[in-house]
Amino acid sequence: MTKTKVLIITYYWPPAGGPGVQRWLKFVKYLPEFGIEPIVYVPSNPSYPIIDETLLQEVSEDITVLKQAIKEPYKFAGFLSNNKSNAISKGIIPKEKEQSIIDKLLLFVRGNFFIPDARKNWVRPSVQYLDTYIDDYNIKTVITTGPPHSLHLIGLELQKRAGVKWFADFRDPWTTIGYHKQLKLTDFAKQKHKALEKQVLQTADEIIVTSHVTKKEFSKLTDKPISVITNGYDRNNVANLPLDKKFTLAHIGSLLSKRNPEVLWQVLKELVAEYSDFARDFELHFVGSVSEEVLMSIEINGLSLYVTNHSYVTHNKAIAFQKKSQVLLLIEIDSEETKCIIPGKLFEYMVSNRPILAIGPDDSDVESLIKETNSGSYFKYQDHDEIKNTLLNFYKAYQEGSLKSHAIGLQKYSRKALTESLSKLILWE
Repeated sequence: MTKTKVLIITYYWPPAGGPGVQRWLKFVKYLPEFGIEPIVYVPSNPSYPIIDETLLQEVSEDITVLKQAIKEPYKFAGFLSNNKSNAISKGIIPKEKEQSIIDKLLLFVRGNFFIPDARKNWVRPSVQYLDTYIDDYNIKTVITTGPPHSLHLIGLELQKRAGVKWFADFRDPWTTIGYHKQLKLTDFAKQKHKALEKQVLQTADEIIVTSHVTKKEFSKLTDKPISVITNGYDRNNVANLPLDKKFTLAHIGSLLSKRNPEVLWQVLKELVAEYSDFARDFELHFVGSVSEEVLMSIEINGLSLYVTNHSYVTHNKAIAFQKKSQVLLLIEIDSEETKCIIPGKLFEYMVSNRPILAIGPDDSDVESLIKETNSGSYFKYQDHDEIKNTLLNFYKAYQEGSLKSHAIGLQKYSRKALTESLSKLILWE
């Protein structure tokens, strides 16, 4: 049977590491099983802040991957300060009072000269190349995924030129994402962002989002159909490891300045002071980038001796940490804008068989998912006593050798099941 060809335009692709690459890497893996031939278009010379060569093993040799050069402004910004430009490309933005002149300059340039983002110069050459390719290979469907949201402008132009059906996939929101306010935008730049966002939302044939909160937000800007297809978990070849002997709390992924759960550090400080056995058994593991402000808060609370910082590891090693840690931490910024953010690692946490302790804003999509799947406990930043009691209960279960999660209803969040949902959208006429 002839498969339906679909052109997928993405910036993040192996060997890129981090969460941005996982969603479409997994969709591409499973789409052929549902009668769809994915053709992937990516930059040939990207500037990825994180590299994970092991992910190349997940790209089938049967997949067509098209590559075109991109001019990366972060490479030029590196002449000013390589560390600072690399941090901004990861979304790590220092607090206003801690920003140097170079920080402020880079943020201003990024926010006002590169709209919607620093990959805007890839739009025109991509359209020129893909317009011909679409015609030559009779492609009827194009999918763009952002961030970077400039890739949606490629879809916008290809729809106009080639008459393709265009799906715009938003892994994160556009103008309401947390760091947007920190880009020192002029009024003109703010309006340009909003105008482009609205144009994309009102022009794409179908919008795909990762959370119900984002769907509700976008529904106010467009009457185009919006589908929620979350991120998920995949089968993996990581063996189940023996659990840590210590009572380990592990956070997998970046822990940035604004995502600093001071209430948790205060609770842990109290538990260490009040329970000698807890102080003996407790360890705090960070797997990924941790901001200096977070480390300072930990030091102020007298917890530095309990910390092991593993920095960035490959995806398989991150899964291994998830499986062997006693408790998994999931922290989100306490703001209205982050209610829609569902970290991809949440779904991998869910199938690790380890209890999740999550802290974030009230009434978030993460809170709903954790409650729906019975995969852990969710708290607001004000829930000091509740966090303390839960950690004590986790610790007692650890002492008894009975600490584990009791998750339910996870199958629908498998990458294969989610890809089947995507395939139905693509093939529906």
